[in-house]
Amino acid sequence: MTMSIREHARHAVVLIALMAQLGGCSITQPVAVISAKGQIMRGTATASLTGGSFSATDGKLTCAGSYNALDSSVTISMSVQCNDGRKGIVIATRQADGLNGSGRVRLTDGSEWDFIFGDAATAF
Repeated sequence: MTMSIREHARHAVVLIALMAQLGGCSITQPVAVISAKGQIMRGTATASLTGGSFSATDGKLTCAGSYNALDSSVTISMSVQCNDGRKGIVIATRQADGLNGSGRVRLTDGSEWDFIFGDAATAF
């Protein structure tokens, strides 16, 4: 699938805006990870010019991962590893500002969690 010139321009604008905001620094946004049973892990996601990472915990379970912070795709994937040995992947969709969004965490045991980052994560 090829992107139109308009899509390429949009991605370039988002990337340039993010880089301008980063200015050699990093941006940290809140993260909430919510299980189907209502278990909530809270944490942060940090993006910088050198990469991106996130971590969330409920005090017992901690899951963390990394991603390419310079990837301007609307939908991104992130590896995740939890302190109980489970691993998995997060597929998240960013809003136009690149700083807010949501997605799903799928772990090796078959469990699935909602993944929310940015302003909406503060509600949890």
